[in-house]
Amino acid sequence: MKTEHYQVALHRLDIRFPEQLDGPTVLPSFRPFVTDDEGEPLLTMDVEIGAAPDFGQWEEIGQFDCGGANHGVYRDPQGGYAFEISLPDCDGGALSCCMTANADFTHCRAVLTGQTLRQHQFGLNNAMMMAYAFAAAEMDTLLVHASVIRNEGYGYLFTAPSGTGKSTHTHLWYQYIPGSDLMNDDNPVVRIVDGETRIYGSPWSGKTPCYRNIWAPVGAITRIEQKPENTIRRMAPVEAFAMLLPAVSSMKWDKRVYEGICHCISRLLRTTPIYLLGCRPDEEAAHVSHDAIAVRKSSQE
Repeated sequence: MKTEHYQVALHRLDIRFPEQLDGPTVLPSFRPFVTDDEGEPLLTMDVEIGAAPDFGQWEEIGQFDCGGANHGVYRDPQGGYAFEISLPDCDGGALSCCMTANADFTHCRAVLTGQTLRQHQFGLNNAMMMAYAFAAAEMDTLLVHASVIRNEGYGYLFTAPSGTGKSTHTHLWYQYIPGSDLMNDDNPVVRIVDGETRIYGSPWSGKTPCYRNIWAPVGAITRIEQKPENTIRRMAPVEAFAMLLPAVSSMKWDKRVYEGICHCISRLLRTTPIYLLGCRPDEEAAHVSHDAIAVRKSSQE
């Protein structure tokens, strides 16, 4: 076995590959996150190639559509988990990976069941994303479904259901708001570190290959809705909590994971402004949101 060390949002991840697999080839989006730093890993993932384990005796939690992929979730009597990960448009929806994990996701095993490199990449990448989100749930860490633009040193998250226009809006900032660059386009990591809410790039960025090992303090989080006019308002805390919770990777049936995520969101809301943006996909929308949410130097003095 060959062990590769990665660090995402200050959390170290150890992945042990069999000799016949090249880590950077199977997980190319992880290359910017390679680390030599020592320390206790958040989780360890053992990877192998083989046949799918039999989860027939496990309790089935459910079958979930996760952004076009199918994830079957099972639980054993000791509280451990199993996941079957399939990509519907890949080889007829064949199973790509099976992951098992202990109750706190610190020790995981991924069996790559697919026959192609694409299946190996898809299966292991998704296994790592879920293991990371659930292992870090009690550590003031959130994996958020959002597109993030950085401007003048602050990160701005735009969240919405898939297809609503998150990426379109951050692209408008990049095009029309000077000093803007894209941090992540699908699954950035939000962490509270020393009382500061931060946004980190991650190895998971959806269809846009934006895998940047960078971070910034969070300027604001904004929910996007398609509207015929460009308007924006700040949300009340209760409304903001209800909006943000579904955008975070979670398992509502798991008390440890769910309570950890709810606690982190509650802490975040004390210091982070949350907005609701109704917008068209045009230049004016970028200026309306920027003018309302951008951090001003005077507001930090």
